[in-house]
Amino acid sequence: MFPTYDVIVVGAGHAGCEAAAAAANMGSKVLLVTMNMQTIAQMSCNPAMGGIAKGQIVREIDALGGYSGIVTDQSMIQFRMLNRSKGPAMWSPRTQNDRMLFAAKWREALENTQNIDFYQDMVKGLLVKDGVCYGVITGLGHEIKAKAVVLTNGTFLNGVIHIGDKTFGGGRVAEKAATGITEQLVELGFESDRLKTGTPPRIDGRSLDYSKMEEQKGDDDIVGFSYLDVEKIKPTEQRSCWITYTSEKVHEMLRTGFDRSPMFQGRIQGVGPRYCPSIEDKINRFAERDRHQLFVEPEGFNTVEIYVNGFSTSLPEDVQYKALQMVPGFENARMFRPGYAIEYDYFPPTQLQFSLETKHISSLFFAGQINGTTGYEEAACQGLMAGINAALKAKGQDPFVLKRSEAYIGVLIDDLINKGTDEPYRMFTSRAEFRTLLRQDNADLRLTERSYNLGLASEERMEKVRVKQDGVVKIKNILKELPIDPEEINHMLEEKGSAPLTQRQRAYQILLRPQMDIFAMKNAVPKLEQALAEFNRDTLEQAEIQIKYEVYIEKENELVKRMSQLEDLIIPDSFDYSKLVSLSAEARQKFLKIKPRTLGQASRISGVNPSDVQILMVYMGR
Repeated sequence: MFPTYDVIVVGAGHAGCEAAAAAANMGSKVLLVTMNMQTIAQMSCNPAMGGIAKGQIVREIDALGGYSGIVTDQSMIQFRMLNRSKGPAMWSPRTQNDRMLFAAKWREALENTQNIDFYQDMVKGLLVKDGVCYGVITGLGHEIKAKAVVLTNGTFLNGVIHIGDKTFGGGRVAEKAATGITEQLVELGFESDRLKTGTPPRIDGRSLDYSKMEEQKGDDDIVGFSYLDVEKIKPTEQRSCWITYTSEKVHEMLRTGFDRSPMFQGRIQGVGPRYCPSIEDKINRFAERDRHQLFVEPEGFNTVEIYVNGFSTSLPEDVQYKALQMVPGFENARMFRPGYAIEYDYFPPTQLQFSLETKHISSLFFAGQINGTTGYEEAACQGLMAGINAALKAKGQDPFVLKRSEAYIGVLIDDLINKGTDEPYRMFTSRAEFRTLLRQDNADLRLTERSYNLGLASEERMEKVRVKQDGVVKIKNILKELPIDPEEINHMLEEKGSAPLTQRQRAYQILLRPQMDIFAMKNAVPKLEQALAEFNRDTLEQAEIQIKYEVYIEKENELVKRMSQLEDLIIPDSFDYSKLVSLSAEARQKFLKIKPRTLGQASRISGVNPSDVQILMVYMGR
C-alpha cells in the first residue's frame, strides 16, 4: 500500500509542517502522518506569530525558504513592529492571526508542494534495526519504511489534561493522546521527562464591554514577515486588540480554587514555562502585585471568539468563570471553553546532535515540543532544520548547521544541545550574544544564499537578495557622493532639533546624526528623493541601518571572534558565585547548579545573559 519514502514526518503541527515542506522542496519523497487531517497547523494556543525574538525566528525561517512567514502574512488580522523606540536589533515583528485561515493556508501550501503524501493515523512505534530507524508502525498496523523519520509529536505523547480536579488523557482538548512511542524510545535507551503548558479560556466577544478596555491598534505600515512580495495578501483592514487588568478582587476569587488546583495539589508533575506562567502561578509568585495585564485578542475576522492572553489557568471551571466576570469589561462574559493545563512527555535535547538527529538512533530526528521548547516559532524553526537534515541524511550528505553567530535558530539549537532544558524553552533576544548582527531586517542577507545552495530557497528569493545587496551598496555610494547645501536641509534640521549646517556637507554625514532618518531626508531634499527613487523601502531601511550602526556591527563581529576563544578560559572549581552581587538571580542559581567548566560554557547556560558573562570575566581577573 505504501512505497518506501525518503522522509516520514510524524505530526502536522508547526514543526511537522515546516519539516515536510523543507524535505519535499529539497527533492525528497515525503509522507506526513497526522492523527487528524482537520487540525494541520492548528494554533493550539495564542492565535499570533512573532514577538520579541520570535519575530526574528519567523523571518529567518522565511529567508531559509520555509512557509511560516508567507502563511502568517496571508492570515494576519493585525501587524505591529514591537520595540520601534529602541535600536534595530530589538525590532520584532508580531501579527495577530485568523486561527482558521492560518491552518487553511498552511494545508493549502502543503497540498500544493510536490513530493508530499498525507496519511491520517496514529504512529505508535518506530521500525529500528541495528541502531538505525527505517520507518514507522501506525495504529492500523501499517509498517511504512523510510530513509529518515522526523518526530514532531508536540504535546501528544502521553498527554494528560487538567481542569481543576478533573483529569483526562489528550494531546489537545477533545483530541486523544499518542501512546507507545515514549515507551519504545525509553527501551531503546532514551531519557524522557514531563513538562507542562496551559491555555486560557475562550470567550464570546459579543458579551464584552470594550469601552472599559484600552484599544491596541495595528501599525499603519504593515511590513509583514515574508521577504517575498506579499503586498496583495496583506489585510486592507486590521482588527484591534484590547488591554484590561485583573484586580485584587479577581485574585481573591481565584484563590478560592487553589485547594482544587492540580498545580498546587501536586497532581501536575511537569514543570511549566517560566516566562508564561498561569494566572494562579503569577498570583502566587508575585503576591506583591495587585493586578496583572490581560490582552483581549480576536481569533479571526469572521468569528466572535476571543483569546484572553495572560489568563492561562487550570483552576476549576466555575472559579475561572466567576473570576473572569470581575475583570473590567468582562462583567457579562460568556465562556466558550475553559482554560486547561496539559502535561506531556519530552526528551531532554542533550540526546541530540546539532542536526537534530538523535545520538542513540541514526536517521531519527526530533523537532518541536518533544525537545522541550514552547512556542510555534521555536517549533517551526526546529522542524525546518530537522526537515533539511533528514533530506540530507536520506541523500547521504553532510548535515546543515547554523552557528550562534549566524541566526537565532543557531542560538536556540545550540542552547538545547549544550545545555538541555528542564523547563519549556522560550527564545528571547537576551539569549543571543550577537543580536546586533541577528536582526529581523537582515535575515535574508544572512541566510538566503545558504538555503539556495541547499536547493531549498527559490531562484526568486535569491534574486531579491541580490537586488537588495546591490541596492544597499548603490545607496551608500549615492549618500557618500551627494552634497547638500545648508539652505536645502536646514529647515528640516531645525524641526528635528538638530544643529543647522554652516557649510555644504555630504548626505552620508548628515544621516549619521541620531535625529535623522533616510525617509525624512529624502522627503525634505528633492534631489535626494530623485537620486533614491528606484529603491524600495526595505532596501533604503537596510542601507540606513548599516550606515548608522556600522561601528556597532564591526564591534560585534570582533566579539564573534573573541567569544570563540572563551572555551579556553577555565573557571576554577572553587569559584564562589555568591560573591558576585551584580549577577542576575537566575544566573547565580544556574551557575551554582551547573558549575560551568569554561566561560564559553557559562555563556551558553539558559537564562544567562551576556552581561552576566562580562561580570564573570571581570571577577576572574581576565
